[in-house]
Amino acid sequence: MRVSSDLTPGGVGGRRPRRASGPPAQPREDRVGGPGAQVAAPHEGAGSTGESRPEPQAARTLLHPRGSPGPCVQRRGSVFPLISRARGPAACAPAQPASPPGASPVTELHSRGAPSALAGTEGPAAVMLPAIYTVLAGLLFLPLLVNLCCPYFFQDMSYFLQVASVARRVRSYGQRRPVRTILREFLEKARQTPHKPFLLFRDETLTYAQVDRRSNQVARALHDHLGLRQGDCVALFMGNEPAYVWLWLGLVKLGCAMACLNCNIRAKSLLHCFQCCGAKVLLASPELQAAVEEILPSLQKDVSIYYVSRTSNTDGVHSFLDKVDEVSTEPIPESWRSEVTFSTPALYIYTSGTTGLPKAAVINHHRIWYGTGLTSVSGLKADDVIYVTLPLYHSAALMIGIHGCIVAGATLALRSKFSASQFWDDCRKYNVTVIQYIGELLRYLCNSPQKPNDHDHKVRLAVGNGLRGDVWKQFVKRFGDIHIYEFYAATEGNIGLLNYTRKVGAVGRVNYLQKKVISYDLIKYDVEKDEPVRDENGYCVKVPKGEVGLLVCKITQLTPFSGYAGGKAQTEKKKLRDVFKKGDLYFNSGDLLMVDRENFIYFHDRVGDTFRWKGENVATTEVADIIGLLDFVQEVNVYGVHVPGHEGRIGMASIKMKENHEFDGKKFFQHIADYLPSYARPRFLRMQDTIEITGTFKHCKVTLVEEGFNPSVIKDALYFLDDTAKSYVPMTEDIYNADIGRTLSSVLQMCLSR
Repeated sequence: MRVSSDLTPGGVGGRRPRRASGPPAQPREDRVGGPGAQVAAPHEGAGSTGESRPEPQAARTLLHPRGSPGPCVQRRGSVFPLISRARGPAACAPAQPASPPGASPVTELHSRGAPSALAGTEGPAAVMLPAIYTVLAGLLFLPLLVNLCCPYFFQDMSYFLQVASVARRVRSYGQRRPVRTILREFLEKARQTPHKPFLLFRDETLTYAQVDRRSNQVARALHDHLGLRQGDCVALFMGNEPAYVWLWLGLVKLGCAMACLNCNIRAKSLLHCFQCCGAKVLLASPELQAAVEEILPSLQKDVSIYYVSRTSNTDGVHSFLDKVDEVSTEPIPESWRSEVTFSTPALYIYTSGTTGLPKAAVINHHRIWYGTGLTSVSGLKADDVIYVTLPLYHSAALMIGIHGCIVAGATLALRSKFSASQFWDDCRKYNVTVIQYIGELLRYLCNSPQKPNDHDHKVRLAVGNGLRGDVWKQFVKRFGDIHIYEFYAATEGNIGLLNYTRKVGAVGRVNYLQKKVISYDLIKYDVEKDEPVRDENGYCVKVPKGEVGLLVCKITQLTPFSGYAGGKAQTEKKKLRDVFKKGDLYFNSGDLLMVDRENFIYFHDRVGDTFRWKGENVATTEVADIIGLLDFVQEVNVYGVHVPGHEGRIGMASIKMKENHEFDGKKFFQHIADYLPSYARPRFLRMQDTIEITGTFKHCKVTLVEEGFNPSVIKDALYFLDDTAKSYVPMTEDIYNADIGRTLSSVLQMCLSR
């Protein structure tokens, strides 16, 4: 019969084959190959009769590479393993005749031509091993090579993946019905950890559940007593206190927007801010009674005004907390906010107003989520305690501090106002682990008297913007290795940058992957004409690395620009059209930045603050940084003033001296001569006891620019740069009036000639 190709250990085709006549086969132990060796099946020749032939004593035996027998059947030139337990390819080769008696096993194996464990270098596995080892070695050295060639590759990749994760999550929130807002996040935290502290204020502790119940009462009082419905707007005029937080959450539960009025503005500015947002109700702190009464006659009669108190002694102004106390703490039905979408305005946050009246930036529910992304990327955790001293009417404190705390499920320690002397005591009192800063706040801490316990705190993260490089180094050196997350963002802007590499002075990096998703560039800007530079085709011109340019970001569905409330002209002014091609639309940040050779991004100056003198652009921030290095200077505000009969603006600086220090004109002159080019050196100095700043620590310049350097208008001490004396010398009113035609002109002439 023919031999079946279905080979099994039991025989051919599952049956034991018939044997031809002749001597019986030897027992398995006596066969060639020793005990347990299997005999190869006979060849199936072309002229075979199909019958099994007797197995000769010297039958072909095949061994595994390790020397153990492994049966194979050779059929028509192919080798088929019957049983193979080898971990590599079986080495099947025809067996050789038995070795002479007494030969060693190794000698026997080699004499039969079977490979041993020491001689397995000619099979396929042996050929592949060097290649495998090479690949593995390459994989091991690849990170080192990448780190050598692209030292920030892994940090760039990690940051991009984190940002992409935030973007995907936010997009999924917008696709839900109803959409998932920051309120939903708070309600979940209140349900999951009801007894966890949410707000710490002075000696008061409020849990998530307590704030939830109080905000329920606020929503009901606004609904039942004030008649507010979703879509309405309420203006909040108060400082930092827990009521600010639960009033805001109550408004969200009702589907209303909140206008965050700066508690430091008065009269015309206050009235402007209230009117431009279209608010129906003004909720004010009783401590601001005088400011409220000042604008009361100018408010429309259909506007309701309430003090956040239980009594009121102002005619036309009602109390609000007594109404809150009367209503239930039961949860608010979702039907009260059923029309809220991602594009629904949630907040109106006002710009600082350093160069004019504040503008109300529209913050919708979609944008609130992106504001919380910074805390997610920076590693905020549920067991963190965030210390917020910034005003809650500002986007940093509200959108990063409060909202970031909610997303992480953390605790927020709130202070009514920043105090350099109490800052670290509060950090120790509340076990603070994360602090927020903006503007000059960290510089104030560095200028405070040193104490032995400066390192005695648990702060690990500092999140903010506007930190100068020299202050950064000084702060870390004095207060410990605190991880500083410096970022760049604008309240109304559509782009944010984060310094995730801890590069001192930088605000971020040009991330290749991020730029594939978010289209932004730096373009040439004419400071004198206050407009971008365009080429012969009418398109904007990108600046090369190392040059300062205006930051613009394309307005898309992913990076929208919601504009300003009540200011269509102001909204249009922030839009740039036909930037790189016909029909494109970009957001004009109004900020000048610079990218260095390593792709780090640095903030340079505001467009309105930078001035042009002698054909050169002068960045006020750079000049202020240099002057601030003098040991007798406490604070400095640099700006440009107009000079009669000359184009452009000339540099001037307002100086606040340190206590127990005197002004040294010669030292001041020598210092700026060493560090600043002639066109950037301030020609006039104004000594002030206090330098006016906004509630977010930004310098006010409008009044200073208007007053210029005329001593008949300015009562502060004035100095002008005298190149002949190599010093800054006093400018009195008599000198100004008597020598205005000679002395001042000569001074200006020297300025122009240098």
